[in-house]
Amino acid sequence: MKRLWESGRLFISVLSAMLIFSISLAGCGKSANGSGTLKVGVRSDIINLGYLNEDTGRYYGLEIDIAGEMAKRMGYSDVEFIEVTPDNRKQTLLDGKADCLVAAYTISDTRLENFDFSPAYYTDTMRVMVERSTMFTTLAHLKDKNIGVLSGSSAGPLLVQKMTELGMIDGQVISENDREILFDNVKITRAPSYEQLSVMLEEGAIDAACLDGSIASTYMDESRTFLDTAISEQEYGVASQKGSELSKEIAGTIQEMLDDGTIKELIDKWD
Repeated sequence: MKRLWESGRLFISVLSAMLIFSISLAGCGKSANGSGTLKVGVRSDIINLGYLNEDTGRYYGLEIDIAGEMAKRMGYSDVEFIEVTPDNRKQTLLDGKADCLVAAYTISDTRLENFDFSPAYYTDTMRVMVERSTMFTTLAHLKDKNIGVLSGSSAGPLLVQKMTELGMIDGQVISENDREILFDNVKITRAPSYEQLSVMLEEGAIDAACLDGSIASTYMDESRTFLDTAISEQEYGVASQKGSELSKEIAGTIQEMLDDGTIKELIDKWD
């Protein structure tokens, strides 16, 4: 009878341990058999990077493929794409509405204060796009001009840094509001979307547009060109909550995808 009692206690202990383990896995959003959903913040407006086909409701692009492969390797059975913009992606991640961001999010010192980043999966070059009819060829031609950037992006600060280095401006802000920043020799205007930025350039509301090259390709046509001066190199990484276990998993998985050539294959596919 004693042996039966001890066996029963052992069975209950094992059962309890299994239950605790299952609850722990459920809290992480996945289980050992590969179930669960990873919520990934992505862009919906950048062709070949992160783009939503509104007719089909499906996302396409390099970052979409990277997010899907990453989630599969990490043991998730499904991916939920959360549409984000440069203005709301930081708060979306901070609020836990997304588990991570694969959203043309540049790795920078200021962002590393708030988030962890994976190794860079893509390196882009920030460029200045102009209408050919302006005959502008160098950044110096934009002295006393109006340059458009996307609100919430890193383009504005990096452009100011570059122009200060070249001696075009002294870096001192004369005036600023939600829509524009005025310096001594240039005005920077913020647009709410890349589409609107492109329209403003076409209509002459701005003299040039500063944005990442991969994004600019969506709005490039025969009537436009890039200035010969690159503003900065941009490295995109997967952002996640600072100090989280998920960050370690993501970093390891992205590094694995870099090492085995998967990310290079995906870049070749979408370039």
